[in-house]
Amino acid sequence: MKKSLLIIAVLLSSFAFKFANAQVRLGLNINIGTQPVWGPTGYDHVEYYYMPDIDVFYNIPNRQYIYQDQGRWIFSTSLPGQYRNYDLYSGYKVVVNDDRPYRNAPMYRTRYAKNRGRHDQQVIRNSNEQKYFENKDHPKHDKWNGGGKEKFKDEKNDHDNGRRKGHGEKD
Repeated sequence: MKKSLLIIAVLLSSFAFKFANAQVRLGLNINIGTQPVWGPTGYDHVEYYYMPDIDVFYNIPNRQYIYQDQGRWIFSTSLPGQYRNYDLYSGYKVVVNDDRPYRNAPMYRTRYAKNRGRHDQQVIRNSNEQKYFENKDHPKHDKWNGGGKEKFKDEKNDHDNGRRKGHGEKD
């Protein structure tokens, strides 16, 4: 009996350790708050966007546009001059989580050419998903309190317009 309990305890602790490690790895791969508000919704982790309309990559962690100029790769905090009026909110963005995807630019140009001129992506700025409120540039950032999961300032225990029900009252 003691041997069985010991085996069960070892198995449970092993499972708990693996689960905890998975949680830590998952937590490291979330960068919602650092994505620009003009980025597409639906992604918890993004390294790059590729914008087929203007053939430009954007590195989220470094906040840099990457584009070619006379055969050289340029890394800049702003778009090239000819695209300074490009609407980042309406242009289509492809999420890319490859390492240095600009090194394989011909493949991205070919694969995503069909997305040129598309303007049907929802962007973070226009989303009402509360996870995006973490982004300091989101219009509803003031509703996010930086607390634990799904804790937001506008979520109160608001039975009957903020008044808690007393004993004997029905919800």
